[in-house]
Amino acid sequence: MTRLLQLRPAPTSRTAQGGRDHAAVPLRPGSQLPGSPRPGSLPPGGAVDRPLRVLVVAESFLPQVNGVTNSVRRVLEHLAAEGHEAELVAPTGPSSYAGFPVTLARGATLPFYRDFRIGLETRRRLRAVMLRFRPDVVHVASPATLGHQAVRAADELGVPTVAIYQTDLVGFAERYGIAGGTRAMARLTRRIHTRADRTLAPSRASLAQLEALAVPRTALWPRGVDLDAFHPRWRSADLRRELSPDGRLVVGYVGRLAPEKELHLLARLADDPRYALVVVGGGPEEGRLRELLPGAHFLGVLHGEDLSRLYASLDVFVHTGRHETYCQSAQEALAAGVPVVAPRSGGPVDVVTDVVSGFLYVPGDADDLAAYVERLTDAALRQQMARAARESVAGRSWRAVNESLLTHYREVVAHRSGAAPVAARQVGLSGDRMAG
Repeated sequence: MTRLLQLRPAPTSRTAQGGRDHAAVPLRPGSQLPGSPRPGSLPPGGAVDRPLRVLVVAESFLPQVNGVTNSVRRVLEHLAAEGHEAELVAPTGPSSYAGFPVTLARGATLPFYRDFRIGLETRRRLRAVMLRFRPDVVHVASPATLGHQAVRAADELGVPTVAIYQTDLVGFAERYGIAGGTRAMARLTRRIHTRADRTLAPSRASLAQLEALAVPRTALWPRGVDLDAFHPRWRSADLRRELSPDGRLVVGYVGRLAPEKELHLLARLADDPRYALVVVGGGPEEGRLRELLPGAHFLGVLHGEDLSRLYASLDVFVHTGRHETYCQSAQEALAAGVPVVAPRSGGPVDVVTDVVSGFLYVPGDADDLAAYVERLTDAALRQQMARAARESVAGRSWRAVNESLLTHYREVVAHRSGAAPVAARQVGLSGDRMAG
């Protein structure tokens, strides 16, 4: 069932308890508040160190659990902690998150992925939200249908946009075999990101994809990791006995169970009596995978401490999909002190240091994947890589990553306002290991 976008009042002040008061302002699409600064403009003097008003538009949010949702949550939490104002527009979600209101966009489910809802909101209604909230910048998370309209609406109002390239739409279309989908997704990606003031990509592979599509004004913005939630101290002897009572090597995957993840490669491991295979997550492939991997432990979607214990209790983490723009689950496994075996493709090339914190195998090659997992049956090598895994992500805290995001916000705001003479630039590939 389609849900209409609900125009919620903009946050106007922070209460003593840390909450926000709200006051409704009636607006007509295309109108502007009398006496208000132009959306995206700075106060007199062009100061760029004041608190920002950020409208976040996300293609996915709670209750969906995926990389887009998780990064949006972290961004909103950081904005709240640092005293900024924000509002979220998404197809699904609670009424508020991190003290900020959530505005629900109209949407629809995909016929081949009914657990996922896409946003199908009109530009007119998104303009009305922007005119009411008066953002300094619009953050568009993994833009597709909803994000496309949001970028166009912001551009029409003169509001700067920062687009987060987080989903390989072209690879998605390829895996699902959508007729004409690859070409259509390439055009959509180019159209969205060419209009954005700046596009942030999580890995060098993603930057190369955008360059091939002739997308301008790109920069590297990696993902952070919660170094407390994902830590070797969460390792649980009880959970390990439950998963592998006979002492087999515990090998696990965490992520969506979808065709583009190429999870059929796990069959090569499931048939090996040396391993106890664990699959965590949900998605349209779950039924087929249960038949394909009858001996595997399917634990469903895990959260909080349950997820922390699961990661840390693995001996080896495996990932199979070659179209990852970053591969956050691999980074979380590394933080938990678990060696990672992942494809030598896309985001994992930046996340996993080959032959140090894990191994990178030939994408799609089940034998190559299995050969590297077999090497990690050597306890001494596994322990050495486990130590290196944790050390490899020690500087990737979410705070460091999100502070760099605020810098990107301020730069595009300053450029649009005329406070900075230099246009948004192509940012170099250094800085993917930021100090926490």
